[in-house]
Amino acid sequence: MTRVVLVPGVLALLPEYAGFADPVADLRAACLAAVATLGTDVEVLASGSGARVARHLLDQVPRSDDHPSYLVVGNGSATRTERAPGHLDERAADFDARLRAALVGPDPVALAALDQDLATELWADTGQLGRLGGLLGGDCDVQVTYADAPYGVQYWVMTWTTA
Repeated sequence: MTRVVLVPGVLALLPEYAGFADPVADLRAACLAAVATLGTDVEVLASGSGARVARHLLDQVPRSDDHPSYLVVGNGSATRTERAPGHLDERAADFDARLRAALVGPDPVALAALDQDLATELWADTGQLGRLGGLLGGDCDVQVTYADAPYGVQYWVMTWTTA
């Protein structure tokens, strides 16, 4: 069995960005629950601040199984509303719908063929998602435990389990 978890690299998940109120409480709970299903030896697929978020999440939960595990950090567009970090881009909803379909499929071909230029224009962190195709071959069970776009940014928490 191999387990793969996708979480967003949201800086609000890090303690140095904590405030009196937790603006991402539901997202945090979903991330921690998903990361808790990973084994003790986890390969992190993340870049930049996403790697910090991944390490922080891994340090927050006990993990005891020894199955192969991967923690992938990425998110959809950050241009879904006028108040989003990248402001409104009409292409964001369609991009996110196609990305979600490729993730839930899972569709390794679509994941490998992600338009990284468009992703950059839409402020989507998809650089590591193309690598999912090689991890999700064969029969695969997927669970989506979080799917929302707070603050105009599309976040997912997903877990894939392969035989």
